[in-house]
Amino acid sequence: MSFTSDQDVCNGLENLPVFFEGTVRKDESPVFQYSPENVPGPGCEIDPNEVTLPGCDCRTQSCQQGSCSCLLTHGEAYDSQGRLRDPGADGAEYSRPVFECNALCECSEACCNRVVQRGLSLGVCIFYSGSRGWGLRSLEPVPRGTFVCEYAGEVIGLEEARQRQHAQKAEDMNYIISVREHAGGGRVGETIVDPATVGNVGRFLNHSCQPNLFMVPVRIHSLVPRLALFAGRDITPGEELTFDYSGGYRNPQGKGPCLTKHDQQTDRVEDLKRKHCHCGAPSCSGFLPLDLSVIGNA
Repeated sequence: MSFTSDQDVCNGLENLPVFFEGTVRKDESPVFQYSPENVPGPGCEIDPNEVTLPGCDCRTQSCQQGSCSCLLTHGEAYDSQGRLRDPGADGAEYSRPVFECNALCECSEACCNRVVQRGLSLGVCIFYSGSRGWGLRSLEPVPRGTFVCEYAGEVIGLEEARQRQHAQKAEDMNYIISVREHAGGGRVGETIVDPATVGNVGRFLNHSCQPNLFMVPVRIHSLVPRLALFAGRDITPGEELTFDYSGGYRNPQGKGPCLTKHDQQTDRVEDLKRKHCHCGAPSCSGFLPLDLSVIGNA
């Protein structure tokens, strides 16, 4: 049995349907449960969908700087077109934290400070990219700073991530990504997401050493951030959508949010086999990023 152009991978859970490019046999298609948002998994200490952040009392269609408690506290992350301000700015050492209005806010759903929570709004399709497996392609122009999609899946703890990493075989695909946020006073927060069995279209994004997307942790209802991907430059229709699994688009190593998608070729620290990178970028490092902190000890 094959997937056809009228079968939505998202099962109607997104604003737009997402299809496979061409015909894909059912035995070749990825098997997972679609979820447009993060879900709590083993080791998750805070429910990512629980409303824990305070809301503003702006009873207007859209919040305004100077009167909105959300914008006064966290600043304006988006411009009037809903695009991230100063995306991928050259020389920027730190990403500004992004907090959107949430379910407790009195403003309307059309508020300028509600972007990521609206979900997928750009046409994309899934295609087979050969040596890099499945990929995600844009079907329309994407201006710089535009929100593209989340990297959503199970939010899990470090020990669970290590167990899943060690249980993988060499031929298994790995989707685990960790995001570390460096705050004042040397504090470091870590969010680990695995969309292997439960996830959204973000699970199809490939790594590139010269990506066109970058990831920003965005908080809406909960202290658990959503891993939002924005266009770092103008993207043309038909172009593959990629991001740097190490977070290298705008953050120098060790600065600001650090994200690492872990090597899928290894199930023992003492027998590491770095997976070759096939992104084809002139600046290609030759290997996919590898995070030893999650691999840990066998």
